[in-house]
Amino acid sequence: MKIVIAPQAFKGSISALDAATAMGEGIKRVVPDAHVIAVPVADGGDGTLETLVEGSEGRIHDLEVTGPLGERRMAQWGAMGDGVTAVIEMARTSGLALVPLGERNPLTATTYGLGEAISHALDAGFRRFIVGIGGSATNDAGAGMAQALGVRLLDDSGNDLPFGGAPLARLSKIDMSGMDARIAQCEFMVACDVNNPLTGPTGASAIYGPQKGATPEMIAELDAALSHFAAVVERDIGATIDNVAGSGAAGGLGGGMIAFLAGELRAGVDIVLDTIQLNDHLPCCDLVITGEGSMDHSTIYNKAPVGVAQRAKRLGIPVIGVSGSLGAGFQDVHEHGIDALTSITPGPMSLDEASASAAELIANATEQALRFMMVGSAAFGEQR
Repeated sequence: MKIVIAPQAFKGSISALDAATAMGEGIKRVVPDAHVIAVPVADGGDGTLETLVEGSEGRIHDLEVTGPLGERRMAQWGAMGDGVTAVIEMARTSGLALVPLGERNPLTATTYGLGEAISHALDAGFRRFIVGIGGSATNDAGAGMAQALGVRLLDDSGNDLPFGGAPLARLSKIDMSGMDARIAQCEFMVACDVNNPLTGPTGASAIYGPQKGATPEMIAELDAALSHFAAVVERDIGATIDNVAGSGAAGGLGGGMIAFLAGELRAGVDIVLDTIQLNDHLPCCDLVITGEGSMDHSTIYNKAPVGVAQRAKRLGIPVIGVSGSLGAGFQDVHEHGIDALTSITPGPMSLDEASASAAELIANATEQALRFMMVGSAAFGEQR
């Protein structure tokens, strides 16, 4: 029996790799001779760095960067075990979670630290990048990132613009001559799970500005600044970004990745599943087991378990989901490839209790799921 186990991290409790190990233990209790293939997954958001690096026996690098408020802080990027691919989560350098609630200000927040992390990976010899851009504190369309990589954003007097989204309204010229020459040798895959354009009522400022501290007046100012920025980008670089789906992601960073780095915007789960070559493990597979910390209606929207299930379904492989909890609308996943679901909690317990015992709970739940499956196979087999 060949079983592929492909969970993502149970957020705040256990990594994807450790969850896969626990699932494997549960399987072996029921089918000791099963051929188990562990393929930890992620969806491009939190946990993607660890999942890709740990799963490939790579290495996480620490570095000091410029934080979203201009402060110096420690961050990380990952080198996959292939020795070719660098993984960066912009939330580690320029994320909303790095800024105290009362200090959030998208007028001045910067992505400069992201550019510094890219430069650090370039210095280490990497030319293929996976960049997750969720959870930003910024609204600068990647301007800070570009500045960290040598691009000059100049006002009418020839002065470099300061950090933030608001100064983009004063942008007069983009000087690409100082851009790090190594960028031309690179491939940037951008994990982007929203389709917002750069500007307008569904753009970066209007939709995501409020959570970053923007008032209605600030939203109008930022939207106008991004519109002006897009016009200068098209004139000076020749890239059209304003109405591109996903260009409004992460305060316009999606558009900046396209303009400055020729980035390819794709759903994060697809980038990850292609990178770990999930499809190569599925042929001749009898069962796929996936999972995450909580499954509910939102799981159907580009989350890793559904991404795994949909690929399995193309080959007619049954899929079981193992989840920390089952929330409202969890049944919706059945229409998206997950045939059966089970929770790891055997009874009422706090999140802290479940997290402390996550590995054993996952192993137990996987064991019981396999036992139900074996009983069902025997019973239905007898009826036939």
